[in-house]
Amino acid sequence: MPTEHFDVLIIGAGLSGVGAARHLQMHCPDRSYAILEGRSSIGGTWDLFRYPGIRSDSDMYTLGYSFKPWEERKAIADGPSILKYVRDTAHENDIERHVRFGHTATRAAWSTADARWTLEVERGDAKERVSITCNFLFMCSGYYRYDKGFTPDFAGVETFAGRVVHPQQWTDDVTYAGKRVVVIGSGATAVTLVPELAKQAAHVTMLQRSPTYIVARPSEDALANKLRRWLPAKLAYSLTRWKRVLLGIYIFQRCRREPEKIKRMIVGGARMALGPDFDVAKHFTPRYNPWDQRLCLAPDGDFFASIRSGRASVATDEIERFTETGIQLKSGAHLEADVIVTATGLNLQVLGGLQLMVDGVPVDLAKTMNYKGLMYSGVPNLASSSGYTNASWTLKCDLTCEYVCRLLNYMKKRGIKQCTPYNTDPSITEQPWVSFSSSYFARAMHLFPKQGSKAPWKLYQNYPKDIMLLRYGKLDDGALKFA
Repeated sequence: MPTEHFDVLIIGAGLSGVGAARHLQMHCPDRSYAILEGRSSIGGTWDLFRYPGIRSDSDMYTLGYSFKPWEERKAIADGPSILKYVRDTAHENDIERHVRFGHTATRAAWSTADARWTLEVERGDAKERVSITCNFLFMCSGYYRYDKGFTPDFAGVETFAGRVVHPQQWTDDVTYAGKRVVVIGSGATAVTLVPELAKQAAHVTMLQRSPTYIVARPSEDALANKLRRWLPAKLAYSLTRWKRVLLGIYIFQRCRREPEKIKRMIVGGARMALGPDFDVAKHFTPRYNPWDQRLCLAPDGDFFASIRSGRASVATDEIERFTETGIQLKSGAHLEADVIVTATGLNLQVLGGLQLMVDGVPVDLAKTMNYKGLMYSGVPNLASSSGYTNASWTLKCDLTCEYVCRLLNYMKKRGIKQCTPYNTDPSITEQPWVSFSSSYFARAMHLFPKQGSKAPWKLYQNYPKDIMLLRYGKLDDGALKFA
């Protein structure tokens, strides 16, 4: 079988991959491309996760694409609505025909002599091995393993007589109506699950080792809905998007400048929602400052409402072991359960676990430095799309796609076949890829590239700064070497 060749290969047909394809069609229409998708459908995260209540934890005016207005009423959208938005984008732009479903890239080898990548790909259920080549590799595969979420080794889990399920592996046969449910975890997934499960379960207990900041916000943006009635859709969307961006930056900077004040405001909000008799100090006062980890969102205060109703509760304690009928806690208390949901996080991985070789030498991405948040020192003609830790994923992905298209056009115009970032500034020191204290980040940081102490190697986590750097910044900046 002859090897297929494309100008650009995109890995992943989720929110990022579909966006990358649309940007290529807009800005590089003369370039051939294909999308390799390991699963059988478009949608990525929004097709994978099926647990009750699945929704965004960012507003859709910033999680949506820059080129396609979000026109639904709810700003905090449910998973099926987001999946439809991604698939509609693919269908409207004839992207589906470019997707190779059931194609999992396992290894990519760069040849300087040929100025191309050769990818080893497993195709279909039989995992038939095929090769595909490209001039530029664009990784849109997310940042976590799709096949398995993270679950700690709980003592005695095999003795539990009920069902144990991780949200990432939720299937239609998981039943909880009329049952006692314990959700282990206090992150965004747990905060999403608890009020939804509480609608049908006999009772839901969120078991957390330590509290998380939970903020109630309206699920709809009243101004955005009014603007859509008064203005053209694209203009209304753009205005709302920028309002949300600037508000998010303002809140993040306030958290950094006045952490104790913002902490009092968030904890005070929980106290107002739950009443003076609830032990907010124990259950809703974290040990860390706001935005040292992501804030959890409770649309319309649904999480707090489920606790007020008595259908849900919070236990702040540590697990000693699972028992036949539930969970024994270190405090001596015992939580009775029929179903236990381990909302204990993700298994992070770099570039979808793809193995990289450059001219026959294996690449250890942990020893590279991240260039402008999208390329890697010493790795030619490869970019990856990832989002912000303190704002919506797609804001950064859109800018990354614009930059890649600018770069491809710059190279074609000048007859350049290879671009590689190199750090030649000895004053730049290495720093961790992100400064988040979340446990799922901490577990995997040793696998990730480093960032630098200053541009173009520093990740600012700041959308306006990245606009200047990626949309308008100089391509030939001395750090990116062309050949």
